[in-house]
Amino acid sequence: MSVSPVVLALAAAALFGASTPLAKILVGSTDPWLLAGLLYLGSGLGLCVVRLVSRQKEAALRRADAPWLAGAILCGGVVGPALLMIGLQRTPAATASLLLTLEGVATALIAWFAFRENFDRRIALGMACILAGAAALAWQGGWAVDDIVGPLAIMGACAAWGLDNNLTRKVSLSDPVEIAMLKGLVAGPISMAFAFAYGAALPGPAALGGAALVGFLGYGMSLVFFVLALRGLGTARTGAYFSVAPFVGAAVAIPVLGETLSTQVIIGGVLMAFGVWLHLTERHEHDHEHLPLEHAHRHVHDAHHQHSHPPGVPASGPHSHRHSHVRLRHVHPHTPDSHHRHGH
Repeated sequence: MSVSPVVLALAAAALFGASTPLAKILVGSTDPWLLAGLLYLGSGLGLCVVRLVSRQKEAALRRADAPWLAGAILCGGVVGPALLMIGLQRTPAATASLLLTLEGVATALIAWFAFRENFDRRIALGMACILAGAAALAWQGGWAVDDIVGPLAIMGACAAWGLDNNLTRKVSLSDPVEIAMLKGLVAGPISMAFAFAYGAALPGPAALGGAALVGFLGYGMSLVFFVLALRGLGTARTGAYFSVAPFVGAAVAIPVLGETLSTQVIIGGVLMAFGVWLHLTERHEHDHEHLPLEHAHRHVHDAHHQHSHPPGVPASGPHSHRHSHVRLRHVHPHTPDSHHRHGH
């Protein structure tokens, strides 16, 4: 039985959200840029094992996917984590976790205006509430440079990950474990090389093991679930569901790190929660047309997949092969997933 893309997006959010306060603990004993590299390297190595034991049949990455994946690795695997680690040094973990809700805003804005994904007033209002909540969290009673460097670095990380998410959507029909594994194995060593060049030193075995585990779960498996959710929800909607990650992070940070639940955090959290609720309760339905399309991805036979099979490829259960879609017109609730990228 297939897992709902909503559940996958929420699982991705929970894993990533919990990783933020845990990274806050590690950043106290490890150079921020080096820690970013260790997190991604742990992700890549862990997913190597997952790929070896997995029996899932997914479409392989193609040469045409390389530019999109390279851009995603640079933005999301090198720039984003480095900015987050810098921000964590200067920002309480609960506040940092909630500020990460801005990743959903950045993801949606890029999807809407750069990649032409559809949206309506309800979705736009939700994003405005999330942005207002982030502004409330970033406010430190003034605009001294030392006060806003941390929040600005985290916002920069969110922008980098927003671009990463949109670039990753371009390859989301391919094997998600392979995508996340390559990101970890490439981005991790690059970040570590920069850190070593600036004099960073490896931490002790406990910190190394902790970074590997947090990276595998919070960055690796989280990204696998996120890519799978992209297929069924589109970029902006997946980003909206993923916006619950900061609430998980804040919930973990308060008891684990002993941080206080301030009025500022409550106000920012309420504004963000309302914005996320507007996204989660959206319903999009209208008469639409599917144009002829040919591609490869893991699928089952449903209303959108009625096609013949090459010899040796079973027609029952989830399977992957190159297939064609004929022109189809109908009405049903849908999201801007891999098969609903039409105009409005």
